[in-house]
Amino acid sequence: MKNIAAIIALLFVSMAATAQIDRSVQPKPGPAPVITLEQPGEFSLKNGLKVLVVENHKLPRVSYTLTIDNNPTVEGDIAGVSSLLGAMLGNGTTSIPKDEFNEEIDFLGATLNFGSSSAYGSSLTKYSERILELMADAAMNPLLTEEEFQKEKEKAIENLKSQAKSVDAVASRVGGALSYGKKHPYGEFITEETLNNITLDNVRAFYQKFFNPNNAYLVVVGDIDYKTVEKQVKKYFNKWNKGIEVTKTIPEPYKNVSTTEIDFIDMPNAVQSNLSVTSNVKLKMGDPDYHAVLIANKILGGGFGSYLNMNLREEHGYTYGARSSVGTDRYGASRFNATTAVRNAVTDSAVVESLKEIKRIKAEKVSAEDLKNAKAKYVGDFVLALERPQTIANYALNIKLNELPKDFYKTYLTKINAVTVEDVARVANKYFTEQNARVIIVGKGSEVISNLEKTGIPIKYFDEYANEVDKPVFSKAIPAGVTAQTVIDDYIKAIGGKEQAMSVKSTFTTASINGLAPFPLKAELKAMAPNKESMEMSAEGMGTLMKQKWNGTSGYMEQQGQRKDMSEKEIADKMDSHPIFPELYYDAKNVTLESIVTLEGVDTYKVKITKNGKDSFRYYNVASGLLIRSESKTEAQGQEMTTVAEFSNYTEVNGIKFPYSMKITAGPQTIPFEVSSVKINEGVTEVDFN
Repeated sequence: MKNIAAIIALLFVSMAATAQIDRSVQPKPGPAPVITLEQPGEFSLKNGLKVLVVENHKLPRVSYTLTIDNNPTVEGDIAGVSSLLGAMLGNGTTSIPKDEFNEEIDFLGATLNFGSSSAYGSSLTKYSERILELMADAAMNPLLTEEEFQKEKEKAIENLKSQAKSVDAVASRVGGALSYGKKHPYGEFITEETLNNITLDNVRAFYQKFFNPNNAYLVVVGDIDYKTVEKQVKKYFNKWNKGIEVTKTIPEPYKNVSTTEIDFIDMPNAVQSNLSVTSNVKLKMGDPDYHAVLIANKILGGGFGSYLNMNLREEHGYTYGARSSVGTDRYGASRFNATTAVRNAVTDSAVVESLKEIKRIKAEKVSAEDLKNAKAKYVGDFVLALERPQTIANYALNIKLNELPKDFYKTYLTKINAVTVEDVARVANKYFTEQNARVIIVGKGSEVISNLEKTGIPIKYFDEYANEVDKPVFSKAIPAGVTAQTVIDDYIKAIGGKEQAMSVKSTFTTASINGLAPFPLKAELKAMAPNKESMEMSAEGMGTLMKQKWNGTSGYMEQQGQRKDMSEKEIADKMDSHPIFPELYYDAKNVTLESIVTLEGVDTYKVKITKNGKDSFRYYNVASGLLIRSESKTEAQGQEMTTVAEFSNYTEVNGIKFPYSMKITAGPQTIPFEVSSVKINEGVTEVDFN
């Protein structure tokens, strides 16, 4: 109640003051806040470990952040060795088995994580010394066993396989490789081949060479005093042996292209295009341009009201968001990036509009209002960050790692507020190099290339591993005599024949869903001819989480106890649906064979189905006749969204083939179904659809 009263009182004071303001005169900006930064305590060990201590006694917690300042390194034929080391560190020590190690951390309610050149620990003050001791033991005496190595290696390979069809993963991999080069630390990527090249000896050698205290920093923040930290760190880290100094020559990144070009990666499964206008820049935190670049980027694409977002999202509705960034790097290799994800149909327009906005900030002076807002955002974020004790330590570490002036953060806001309209134009023309940019697009070539070619920008083609390739063949000639009806007939024959398919009056499918939630989910899918459907999703011990019902005339969706009935439009769309073998009900005049397209190396017939003025597509394997993919469009939050279902692992049940693996992608969400059983004409009643 006191807080509410204080807020009301403050509101009245503000109103009284406002009443006396001359609104015809724009108020002058106040002075930049005076920044007073507490200097962390510092000491070093003989082995090279440097320690920064920030005392803060507001909460009874202590955190330890270990950073080993290694130069970026190329791993070559064993790319991924550092990732495997990071995954293995912190899972026990030579004196404490893995299970005991992890159980103790859990018992203490603490956190302890490792990377290939870092570690982080956090706990209540009363357990902080033990966490520091465990961190030191895990850093100096890691339990690098063959069993753990094989397990982490298999997980890494499975992770790569799961990302094989991820547009974002491919865009990230190819973007780095094309910008920096595959033999640059920032452009190198991990493959299944390089992972299979790695042995446990490689991991141990990498640890011996790079995980040492020579260039290490330990940042301690929280409810602890300097003398205690010094005593404890010396006790637990003094025995950490200094390693051999490793001097690595970092290769130069690729030079920017001479003129703007589109680098296209074809992914037929893409439901939207991932677009990045990117070029290499050399910018360090200590450069005179640094603060002006922050402001220029904030105006171009650093926030909701930025040029890019207001154009691509607000004005044209191409995307949910568009952003830009300018990286800094003390080794001279970073990138300018303007990124977005857009619908296939507007990919070419998004390219044109993105380039237009980059040219605009270079050619036109930014408004005083945009400049003021950008500065205000940075001032607010900076002052807010100072409330976190960890920020002080991070700033101190930044100064050391980047060789910044000692007053870098004390003068930070003064330099931000000193940025002028002319400064923005100058740095935009220097760092936003769209005239030498790669426009990297990962998308569905069969739907976007013809329009991209009309932009007049030269197009090069690359595979998913950044190798240049010839222009893909997006469609092939349809053989004589093949029609939509023959494709449908071949599909019906492939699954078991029309007579068998017509005999299926209901299906009861049980499937598992892994990776969508922290726990496994179970789905029960029921269907009854001609057009009734039921889906229930549950988790063990939690009951039904979500269900959707359609009884042929009405339906609803229920999630966490909240029910939403289908709208009239949704009911109209559902009335003509046939969940069991819809091909049996197609009207020939609404079905068109469009082309032969290649999906994942497989030739497929692309068939268009038109219902209620809407088009959807189904893709049938040319060789087997089986359905392998379907596409349909829906509208969500004012944006058009494509839903893609992929079908594989066909298994025969009572003479009929059903796909036992299904993956449904809607927008950013992918739901993988692994079917455990399909029952035909049993286990389903009318009640299931109520």
